[in-house]
Amino acid sequence: MAREFTSVGVVGLGTMGAGIVEVFARNGIDVVAVEISDAALERGRANLTGSTDRAVTRGKLAEADRDALLARVDFQVGLDALHAVDLVIEAVPEQLDLKQRIFAELDRVCPPEAILATNTSSLSVTEVSVATARPKQVIGLHFFNPAPVMKLVEVVRTVVTSADVVADVEALCGRLGKVDVTISDRAGFIANALLFGYLNHAVGMVESRYATREDIDAAMKLGCGLPMGPLALMDLIGLDTAYEILDTMYRRGGRDRRHAPVPLLKQMVTAGLLGRKSGRGFYTYQRPGSPTVVPDEQTPVAVGPVGADGGIATAGAGSASPVTKVGVVGSGTMATGIIEVFARAGIEVVSVTRGAERSAQVFEAVQTSLDKGVVRGRLGEADRDAALGRINWSATLEHLADVDLVIEAVVEELSVKKAIFASLDEICKPGVVLATTTSSLPVIDVAMATQRPADVVGLHFFNPAPVMPLVEIVQTIRTSAETTATARAVCAALDKTAVVCGDRSGFVVNALLFPYLNDAVRMLETSYSTADDIDHAMKLGCGYPMGPFELLDVVGLDVALAIQRELYLELREPGFAPAPLLEHLVTAGYLGRKAGRGFRDHTHR
Repeated sequence: MAREFTSVGVVGLGTMGAGIVEVFARNGIDVVAVEISDAALERGRANLTGSTDRAVTRGKLAEADRDALLARVDFQVGLDALHAVDLVIEAVPEQLDLKQRIFAELDRVCPPEAILATNTSSLSVTEVSVATARPKQVIGLHFFNPAPVMKLVEVVRTVVTSADVVADVEALCGRLGKVDVTISDRAGFIANALLFGYLNHAVGMVESRYATREDIDAAMKLGCGLPMGPLALMDLIGLDTAYEILDTMYRRGGRDRRHAPVPLLKQMVTAGLLGRKSGRGFYTYQRPGSPTVVPDEQTPVAVGPVGADGGIATAGAGSASPVTKVGVVGSGTMATGIIEVFARAGIEVVSVTRGAERSAQVFEAVQTSLDKGVVRGRLGEADRDAALGRINWSATLEHLADVDLVIEAVVEELSVKKAIFASLDEICKPGVVLATTTSSLPVIDVAMATQRPADVVGLHFFNPAPVMPLVEIVQTIRTSAETTATARAVCAALDKTAVVCGDRSGFVVNALLFPYLNDAVRMLETSYSTADDIDHAMKLGCGYPMGPFELLDVVGLDVALAIQRELYLELREPGFAPAPLLEHLVTAGYLGRKAGRGFRDHTHR
């Protein structure tokens, strides 16, 4: 039988601590809420009442239930008030010496059978536990912010934590309506170990002026379906908190350079730019604590060409050329989707494939997709017929002589793309924008196959192109301002969100996404956690639409391996080396859903 907890103590009533108090009190458990001073206690009380009042206003909590909830909370100054509780959860700042002092005092004050828990997100639970004479009764209970809303709790056991304590706490999580994942004491646990390397990488992109903060955030929200972009999320977490977590993970986690805080982060913390709580971080907010972003001196007016230092210029943008006729080269899924996107936007399209049979297949695929739009009420029959009427079918590149823009969407082989662009260079009229949809190859290599590299740009659509709202505009060091401006205007005409970046492996989305996926595979191959628990952690703890292993099976393990290899070859970062388990699964033919098996068996699903 699991232990029954009737009284719980919470030490530290900041945003997280007050949220934990609310979780317990909502579930009928008496809480002793403790702070260091009267002033801190009143701030904690205000955090709790503010949260519960908002819940009442939004209709998520009845007034009577709010009043009963608040009546279960006993606000006290000093740890001596915890002399009779069954469980204490510490939620003070991420400072090891502070936590150790508190746990030594809790060991003295609390009943001998009481469980002592820390909400640390990055520090060693083991190092906290040795400050007590009861390390077997010390455990990590890592809630996620906001605690009343987020379903995940990471239960962190040390090498000496009692199995009964783990079982009792897991049962308690169930009583609270939480999903628990139980793991051992390792830097960052699951969620932060995977999340913060990605966040740090995004900060590095800003520091190097590879892309703007707005474009990086838009890319990850629209390209991956994430609830927040990485830089907005850093502002929400607090840059000082993020710095401490990264620094701790770097020191505790084998000194992986990807967890070494980017210098810009330390500079911003030193300057007091801490995110929402200070009113300014990567973005500027209406006031300290406000979620409302206001324009500042970094808000871009227009995106111009790549600067001399490789960064994105925000002034001197060229003027866009008119685009009324577009050529699309290729017959795969991406080419088919792009043809549909342009035809539906009222732009004439010339589709070039390798023969009449391929053209017939593309026509059938486009017609089927448009018919689905009609059935679902998203498209009228007349609009469907008009879109199909805008498409011209061809098996020769010569029919692209009078188009204003060509988009190449053939196989990801550099030699094939270079040959096509060399032919386009001879066929197309001067000033035509030549675009490649490559997701991993260097655009400059394609551009230099022509005599007009200033006219060449990457236009990386996301699959399925008619649905996904994002396009990455990839400009090389030879791309002209006019070409970039035209690409942006075209995306706007298609009702797509364009983000502009330099010609680096992975661009924005894949460069941030695939190292995170690779890290998840490494976590699995070390037997730190299961694929199910890792997926749960990222979906429930970070709000991701899919867990990393779900996503890998959808993308295809062979595709993921190829992209990760490209990132590693270009950046030469040891942490980017493909995980051996990923390589082994691909070698074995376990490629994900398309093969019936990847990280999971899909044959009976």
